[in-house]
Amino acid sequence: MSKRDYYEVLGVAKGADDKDIKKAYKRLAMKFHPDRTQGDKGMEEKFKEVQEAYEVLSDEQKRAAYDRFGHAGVDPNRGGGGFGGGAGGGDFGDIFGDVFGDIFGGGGRRGQSRAQRGSDLRYNLELNLEEAVKGKSVDIKVPTYVNCDSCDGSGAKKGTSAKSCPTCHGAGQVTMRQGFFAVQQTCPTCNGRGKIIPEPCSKCHGEGRVEKTKTLSVKIPAGVDTGDRIRLTGEGEAGMHGAPAGDLYVQVNVRAHPIFQRDGNNLYCDVPLSFTTAALGGEIAVPTLDGRIKLKIPAETQTDKMFRLRGKGVQSVRGGGVGDLVCKVVIETPVNLSDKQKELLRQLDESMAGESEAKHRPKSKGFFDGVKKFFDDLTG
Repeated sequence: MSKRDYYEVLGVAKGADDKDIKKAYKRLAMKFHPDRTQGDKGMEEKFKEVQEAYEVLSDEQKRAAYDRFGHAGVDPNRGGGGFGGGAGGGDFGDIFGDVFGDIFGGGGRRGQSRAQRGSDLRYNLELNLEEAVKGKSVDIKVPTYVNCDSCDGSGAKKGTSAKSCPTCHGAGQVTMRQGFFAVQQTCPTCNGRGKIIPEPCSKCHGEGRVEKTKTLSVKIPAGVDTGDRIRLTGEGEAGMHGAPAGDLYVQVNVRAHPIFQRDGNNLYCDVPLSFTTAALGGEIAVPTLDGRIKLKIPAETQTDKMFRLRGKGVQSVRGGGVGDLVCKVVIETPVNLSDKQKELLRQLDESMAGESEAKHRPKSKGFFDGVKKFFDDLTG
């Protein structure tokens, strides 16, 4: 199956600059990323196609080779390298950008090629609503690769060092001629590193990294919500042979709460209300995340009436004002009545029987008028 033109894949003109190419890539990668498409194989293939196109067009040398020779100039089967890496395929950070900015550490992390950089990792962290709203510090255990302490990540036996590759002389690439074409490909001797290790480290077997479960303390900012990610720069897998480490993304999931539902900065809850309090008015205690407070109920309150308690919601992690707590009252029908209580309700009902129904039941008149009109229209 022939490949589509890379410029067509990203939807940009052949003369597009780097900024336009990156913008197009981010938009399409967000659209087709496996984390968003829930296992849709078609979307996953499109994501890989977009990723491959960007890998070529964002690299000055690869783009020049592609513009001159087409797909033959960058075919990974003839030396173009792969397009993988990162959490769930691709570089998690490049595609989405971390929600909170790089507030947990360091800057420049791409001193070496993308193919050598350690993989990004994802850790799923569950919090209850109170923890998410107020923030906390948590310790997490992450199985990963870390730099080998025996060789300091070099991969070479202690007391020795890597040597320049005799095949590519340190370039990492060799030139292959195929007819009229001269194509650069990854050096088969050093796999693109430009160096070889004559005496590999016995502990890491020349990789420069070993498996380890490390414990990290993560500060969860107040106001996080399900779907938010916290990036810990350099806490992903260590790169091979001393290459930079990837990043760790802590993915937040907030468990359902038995009382409150969160929507943005606001909290919502249903408050049961007795029949008599709804009719006569009164005062009830309602819960908030800071404790109980009193809420005045006016007389003749109907079910589903909303009461807004300002400032009793959530302070968003992204700043702005504190949200509100919205209480919806649900009037409860009395149950388990005694004979005397039932008789009192019958007397109440009889006392209202001679009066206009709309006087005591404001919703009923509109409802039954609508029902009458509906059947009149059907039979008319």
